[in-house]
Amino acid sequence: MPRSLVVGNGNVLVGFDANYSVRDIYFPRVGDANQTMGNVCRTGFFIDGKFAWLEDAGWERQLGYAEDSLVTAVTLKHSRLGITVKFEDFVDLARNWFIRNLEVSSATGFTTGRVFFHYDWYIEGSDIGNTVAYDPRHRGVIAYKANRYFLVGGDPGPGFGIDTWANGKKGGGAAGTWVDAEDGELGRNPIEQGSVDCTVGFNLVPVAPGGPCVLTHWVCMGSRLSDVTTYGQELIIGKGPDTYMGRTLTYWQVWSEKDHRHIDEELGSEVTQLYRRSILTARTHVDNHGAIIAATDFDITKFARDTYAYAWPRDGALVANALDRAGHEDVTRSFFTFCQQCLVEEGFFLHKYTPYGLPGSSWLPWVDGQGTITLPIQEDETGLVIWALWQHYRIHRNLDFIVGLYSTLVIPAADWMVSYVDERNGLIKPSWDLWEERWGVHAFTVGAVWGGLDAARSFAELFGDVGSFVRYRDAADRLREAADEHLYSPELGRFARRIAVEEDGTLTVDLVNDSATYGLWRFGMYAPDEPRIAETMNSIKDQLANKAAAGGIGRYRDDYYFKVEPDTTKVPGNPWFICTLWMAQWFIATAKTAHDLKPAREIINWVVAHQLQGGLLSEQLDPNTGAPLSVSPLTWSAAELIATVDEFCRRSERVRRSALSTVPPQSSKS
Repeated sequence: MPRSLVVGNGNVLVGFDANYSVRDIYFPRVGDANQTMGNVCRTGFFIDGKFAWLEDAGWERQLGYAEDSLVTAVTLKHSRLGITVKFEDFVDLARNWFIRNLEVSSATGFTTGRVFFHYDWYIEGSDIGNTVAYDPRHRGVIAYKANRYFLVGGDPGPGFGIDTWANGKKGGGAAGTWVDAEDGELGRNPIEQGSVDCTVGFNLVPVAPGGPCVLTHWVCMGSRLSDVTTYGQELIIGKGPDTYMGRTLTYWQVWSEKDHRHIDEELGSEVTQLYRRSILTARTHVDNHGAIIAATDFDITKFARDTYAYAWPRDGALVANALDRAGHEDVTRSFFTFCQQCLVEEGFFLHKYTPYGLPGSSWLPWVDGQGTITLPIQEDETGLVIWALWQHYRIHRNLDFIVGLYSTLVIPAADWMVSYVDERNGLIKPSWDLWEERWGVHAFTVGAVWGGLDAARSFAELFGDVGSFVRYRDAADRLREAADEHLYSPELGRFARRIAVEEDGTLTVDLVNDSATYGLWRFGMYAPDEPRIAETMNSIKDQLANKAAAGGIGRYRDDYYFKVEPDTTKVPGNPWFICTLWMAQWFIATAKTAHDLKPAREIINWVVAHQLQGGLLSEQLDPNTGAPLSVSPLTWSAAELIATVDEFCRRSERVRRSALSTVPPQSSKS
């Protein structure tokens, strides 16, 4: 089930599914570790002898956020229980506390009520060796293992603390303690260890018709017991949970308003809301130590036995560029410092990294099928980090920050890109494509490497490094010449997506059309209106458009990943947000008049129409129904929406100025 809402503070990320059940609790790094491993953590209500978990079909759900914030604003109604529940959930901006404020009301009233919160613990990603115990000193359940502590408590008012609890085993035929809650009572087992879960309950004050009952529930997280007791629960009780909600709400509303461009006037309020929501969503996926995580939706493990909870340098570079555009310099600085630390000695980036900057799991081999040594890389990742760093400098002009990265990041990466060239054809040597499926020389990679070399040339010029300037300029020129000669196919009438280099040096052209070919112009190698680029982009528009009800543009024909529709004439591939937005970016880049911007505006409106209820964007969509597929949210999807809206507003302003400058002055009569 896709994640419909996420909240976090850069150390903690909590993900909710479409039922509003908690599914992911990442701590102490965004992306590592998921302390619940994506399992359902249930919330249930017992009202006058009737019970329902949030996944019950009887709930009516309105999911969303308080405006421009990372505080949820969720309303749930259940006719059989006769209650309406409003949630305001958040992670405190500065402390690792997940706080949930509830208001329960009933049109008919009730005399007996309880709310239950269940947590399925896999502390540090494992259900081995965990402990859950009731702590009477703090009137809560503490779950812990080694240096990870979680205090599950709350304040039902008056007083504080949970009213009941269950600590128990799960697995091996045991469903878990959540089953005990369905009769309204919990067993109060004081402690359990091993594969465990826990459920806590709060009594609801009897409610007269229309009257509300309020309570606060929290999970305090830390590396020591005192982190969740002395510095956790006691602070919340002392200052009151409203103090922390107020400051968190204000912080995110101020943070999200750094970009003061008038998007409303250009694209309407719905686009503005999604733009700001995308900025906030991207921020939740940036670990405070610099890693930008691709996605935290743990359900993908059911498909791939792995997650997207890694830092891909490519994804991170594009997300950082989007956040830079929106004015968020500090968070992107951390990303580039993270990249500096991840760069291998030879000067390239590996496939992906953990939030700690260590190599992530990979299926890219160090040898090919014949035993020949290969590099397990996607070279576009190295190029795009340097490209994004130059864009960062252009926007913020933070010379003191950049100078520290020139010799430790820019020079080694650029020198390696210069060296990783096939002298037989002038192209870059083969690597894996951005889709992580094919080995060869890819158009997207060529464009990204050219962008990286050109950025390095700009840095060298900035610092008066003449030798490096000439080296990177000449390398970029040679790569462009090789692309002219080998990547463009007159027979296809467009650029090829890939060249396979045979052992004898002959080149085989991949005939499949691929939306990622857009990279040839996106990073500056070719002008967007260059005739061959126009041919290529128009072919993508015509051949990769989804003709089923959902619309959008796919990656390439007969895309196997989460394939839904076998008829490739109708559905070349599932529509992806990023691929569809790439087309919008090309329409924007080539627009000469306001009318030329209309197709891009239609695509942006399409994205708005296909967002999840909470404002999140998945990786791809069912081509027929428009339902989200694969992970949600995908940070890259949010980034492309941010970049597209930014480009639209800038181009629209230039078009208006151009139109005004060409209006002839009116003659006056004397």
